[in-house]
Parts: sequence; structure tokens; C-alpha cells
Amino acid sequence: MKVRRSIMAAAAVAVLGTTGGLVIPAVASAHASHTLKFIDVTNNMVTFTRTTFGLQETDTSAGKTIGFDDVFFTITGKNSLRGNVALDIKGGLLYGIVTTTNGGKTFSGKVTGGTGAFQGATGTITAKAITSTKTAVTIIYS
Repeated sequence: MKVRRSIMAAAAVAVLGTTGGLVIPAVASAHASHTLKFIDVTNNMVTFTRTTFGLQETDTSAGKTIGFDDVFFTITGKNSLRGNVALDIKGGLLYGIVTTTNGGKTFSGKVTGGTGAFQGATGTITAKAITSTKTAVTIIYS
């Protein structure tokens, strides 16, 4: 159980966040590339089953809250996780899927769509754990 909790804590840190500023979604060109960079701070975690858990997180940039996210994780192996992400920021909801194979030290994944300004969005998600409760996240989407 300690290993599972360690993976969960690491996942909480590495799911969504990167130092730097946030680039707010532009409504202009549907094909223009946009980059979101922020720090993800885990506020709460709930274990659903032996292999699934959820995280509730606050997303910050330059010391200001810019949004929130929820992640549903499934433990897929000794050091691996798969997560479904919903990011709630100015412009709507951005959806994605992330995975890790190193116990939550880093994550990578893809943007799978969204609502509002993010409807039909595609792109990439990368994240790196800073501490057990903070993660640096970069999302590039168009």
C-alpha cells in the first residue's frame, strides 16, 4: 500500500504544471498553436479502488490561480499510471490523457478535446514532478 500511495503522490505532483506564465487560449486562428505552462498543486486525493484514484488540483501561474483540474488515475503496473485529465481554465474545459512509466516523476500524453475555446483541440501534454504535491506542466495545443 505504501508503494501505491507513493505512486499516487508522485502522480499528483506530475500530472499538470510547469513554471512560467500562462498563455490564455486565443480565439483567433483555429489552427494556431498555443502553449499553457503552469504549476499544478494537489489539494486532495481519493482512493476509489486498489488500482484507481482521483486528484483535485489548483493550477497556478506567476503566483495566481488560473484554473483547476481533476484527474482520474488507473495504476497499470509497478511504476506506471494512466490518467484522464479535465482542466478548467479561462475559455472552457481542456481534456487529455497522460501516462507515466517512472512512478510519476514525469508524464506525457495528448490533448483529446474540450469545450468552448478548446472544442476539437489536439496537442501534447508533458509534466515533471517538482515536489510530492507540485508538478510543472506544459500543454501545447491547436
